[in-house]
Amino acid sequence: MKRTILSLIMAGCASLALQAQAPQTYTLKSCLEYGLQNNYSLRITRNEEQVSKNNATLGNAGYLPTVDLSASYKGTVDNTDSKVRATGEHLKENGVFDQTMNVGLNLNWTIFDGFNITANYQKLKELERQGETNTRIAVEDLIANIAAEYYNYVQHKIRLNNFRYAVSLSKERLRIVEERYHIGNFSRLDYQQAKVDFNADSAQYMKQQELLHTSRIQLNELMANENVDQPIIIRDSLIDADSGLNFEELWNATLQTNASLLRAHQNNTLAQLDYKKVCSRDYPYLKMSGGYGYTFNKYDVAANIQRGNLGANFGLTIGFNLFDGNRRRERNNARIAIQNARLEREQLEQALRADLSNLWQAYQNNLQMLHLERQNLVAAKENHEIAMERYMLGNLSGIEMREAQKSLLDAEERILSAEYNTKLCEISLLQISGKVTKYLE
Repeated sequence: MKRTILSLIMAGCASLALQAQAPQTYTLKSCLEYGLQNNYSLRITRNEEQVSKNNATLGNAGYLPTVDLSASYKGTVDNTDSKVRATGEHLKENGVFDQTMNVGLNLNWTIFDGFNITANYQKLKELERQGETNTRIAVEDLIANIAAEYYNYVQHKIRLNNFRYAVSLSKERLRIVEERYHIGNFSRLDYQQAKVDFNADSAQYMKQQELLHTSRIQLNELMANENVDQPIIIRDSLIDADSGLNFEELWNATLQTNASLLRAHQNNTLAQLDYKKVCSRDYPYLKMSGGYGYTFNKYDVAANIQRGNLGANFGLTIGFNLFDGNRRRERNNARIAIQNARLEREQLEQALRADLSNLWQAYQNNLQMLHLERQNLVAAKENHEIAMERYMLGNLSGIEMREAQKSLLDAEERILSAEYNTKLCEISLLQISGKVTKYLE
């Protein structure tokens, strides 16, 4: 009875251990969700966005007054020499010690400074919006990178299966040649060639295992999994590219929603606000000050031994900066900055148009290649089957059989490359047009 209970406990523990080590199954959507939640670079960008939000306040722009609570003490030791006007008598005192103590609240407030405060606040709000745009760019980049690596992993997994199939074909061929070599139907050259081909396919299969491992590490890193070496299972076993994209729709979406274009527009707005800040110095400024406090004076030699004052003070200051030697230079530079921001946006728009056109051409070519290679694969499979039948009958040499096998594997490889390249073009087209978040749906 004790042995039975112990066996059940051990079996349960083993089952739990296996469940704990079981690799997690991912879809593209779940990979994206993990990455958007945990990726370190994206989290840093989001923190920077929060900093820009924290900075966009009225106080940081200068709208609000400053209030200080201060206390001070001052002592003086003097030797005095005075002459009485009425008598002409000279009075000398050495080591006269006077003291002053001050405690109070002081307020300083810039009421108007030629719209500089308004421009500051508008700039901070624009920087806040740009922080949101930077986060959006980081999100779209991460989605594109994870999607590309996800399908890269699928590609390597399919290729590994193809190489495994190639090894099985070479192994079967080696078995047939070895049997017939021992009974004298095949030469030693045929046997050695079959063995070389089997070893070459096995080495290729091992190399592909390494590439699949590297892709898995990269995918775990993008998702910020704590253990980048953890095993994963990808639910998709095919690369299904969208063949229904439309160029005009993509370009119109690019002009309307592309995040990089939006950031370039925001840079132009910031340059205009900098120009407004320079021009604000052409206006007068108005400042207000006030305070409330207590001042205590103690005199060593005077009519009064001590004196205390408790009360408020206030004042207004109006002024106008006539000349500072830099205004004209700064205004000219601000105009140039506005022009450069506009040119950079136009340059970016042109670059996006070029990228979109190149990607669209590659996308169309890969779709056509994919259609042709699928037809070639049908022919390659039929050719391989015919070659295998003739090889089994002894009517086909080992070299010709190897060539038929290689043609089949090459056809499968070309289809796989065309599928993956088409998918990469699709991801890039959607990223440029601001539609890459559709993978989260």
